[in-house]
Amino acid sequence: MKKYEILEHKADLKIRVFGKDLKELFENAMIGMFESAEYEPAFAEATAGKEIKKEIKVSSLDLPSLLVDFLSEVLYLSEVNREVYHDIQFKNFSNKNIEGNLLGKKLKRIGIQIKGVTYHNLEVRQKKDKTWQATTLFDI
Repeated sequence: MKKYEILEHKADLKIRVFGKDLKELFENAMIGMFESAEYEPAFAEATAGKEIKKEIKVSSLDLPSLLVDFLSEVLYLSEVNREVYHDIQFKNFSNKNIEGNLLGKKLKRIGIQIKGVTYHNLEVRQKKDKTWQATTLFDI
């Protein structure tokens, strides 16, 4: 199963994300956000190769809001700390709460600057085959 696909949009960045369960869906949404906007990790510098671990806690009203809030918090941490994340280890996951550790590297370069995660045309659903799919739009 592919992690995500970039969808056509005139002004912003839109992706559809896939997962066998909600944890995988959220992780793939994070990966899709960074990869589709070409956030590039630093590898050459002496400290760049070190794995970074960052704690994250997010609470929301419902599942779609949790996805937006999660991606927004990850984006905020990336911008503030100049890091890019490629994995998350969940400690707690429900339809309204996420707690875990982000894993990543120092950020070398950003291809497309993401201003924010939007609710426009947001969709999170479970398909007939029990896999999950989400569509999200990023303001660039």
